[in-house]
Amino acid sequence: MIKNFVEELTWRGMIHTVMPGAEEHLMEGMRSAYIGFDPTADSLHIGNLVPIMILAHYQRCGHKPVALVGGATGMIGDPSGKSNERNLLDEKTLRHNQEAIKGQLAHFLDFESDTDNAAVLVNNYDWMKEFSFLEFIRDVGKHITVNYMMAKDSVKNRISSDSSEGMSFTEFTYQLVQGYDFLHLYRENNCTLQMGGSDQWGNITTGTELIRRISGGKGYAITCPLITKSDGSKFGKSEGGNVWLDAKRTSPYKFYQYWLNSSDEDAEKYIKIFTFLKEEEINALVEEHKQAPHVRVLQKRLAEEITKMVHSESDLDNAIKASDILFGKSTDEDLKQLDEQTFLDVFDGVPQTEVPASEVENGLEMIAALAEKGGFLKSNGEARRALKENSISVNKVKVKEDYKITYSDLINDKFVLLQRGKKNYFLLRIV
Repeated sequence: MIKNFVEELTWRGMIHTVMPGAEEHLMEGMRSAYIGFDPTADSLHIGNLVPIMILAHYQRCGHKPVALVGGATGMIGDPSGKSNERNLLDEKTLRHNQEAIKGQLAHFLDFESDTDNAAVLVNNYDWMKEFSFLEFIRDVGKHITVNYMMAKDSVKNRISSDSSEGMSFTEFTYQLVQGYDFLHLYRENNCTLQMGGSDQWGNITTGTELIRRISGGKGYAITCPLITKSDGSKFGKSEGGNVWLDAKRTSPYKFYQYWLNSSDEDAEKYIKIFTFLKEEEINALVEEHKQAPHVRVLQKRLAEEITKMVHSESDLDNAIKASDILFGKSTDEDLKQLDEQTFLDVFDGVPQTEVPASEVENGLEMIAALAEKGGFLKSNGEARRALKENSISVNKVKVKEDYKITYSDLINDKFVLLQRGKKNYFLLRIV
């Protein structure tokens, strides 16, 4: 059964522009639509989540999503909003990246089912690699005037007198190459709609123009707004750079924390965009959040839903356990269950020092661990006082002066977590 895709995206705040007739076209029956993804890395990042969610909603509304990996266009570089050209990828790297991206998309899209609207992954390198330059300018280039191409904002902004960069011919042709993708998919996959960010409107409409001029057909365009954060900083970036979907690049704990730290205003917007929760449930959550903002109901539910989708239920459980560690709700067992990367992420920025393994072999005295050997506290006297006050913990467990640190205390065979009071942490790295 076909559901109203445009309506669904509209209440979620995910529609910027809809070409006239597109909504009616989609309500007439199952349609194929595509969105392009850049394959320059072997992982997508959260900046790609909006187009991924759009394709997922598209499939849930009864339509057929086509994910295009831009192997050819990725070699050129899209001029929209960017100032530098990209590096060329060799084919082996491109194929590796393509498979990794498909694996990530499979968390959201059904590629495997035998239904008519099963998702498809294509790579424009496959149809562009054999296309000679002469064929391209003869068969495609002659149908679009330079005047038409120059009128696009993505071109105008780059060649305006304000821009010091200018624009290479390679980038100038980008909209033709992307436009040809749409024409190719229209012919080969009966694809009648292209979607993307609002900065892609010019490139997408070049495709609809090629479909009209070369095939005498009708293509449609839908764009979504570019996501911004309420404080003006860039969405999808953390202090360490991109927030990736690959657990090796961004641990599930850090991923979970990114969403948990959203502002109230952003969380209310994000929960509509990045989850499949229904409108009534979201409205109820927003209302509950307004009654007690400090409980952060919206942020928690957002972080839970999206971590579970991108990673897994068990990764989410581990991320929640790891988050609880900093707030005193955990045990030494919880600490020892953390993998090394998550452990280091949780205690990122905590001061640490190296202690030779020989010191731990016969048991490291607490006074020495805190002061002389560790350097957490300034002197033996201060260490003694803190131990008498019962304010020192080893791996979240309170200890007395007679306690000795041994190999059995090691987390991941190399760390010991010292703590004074609730918030002062220190790491011993046993080497």
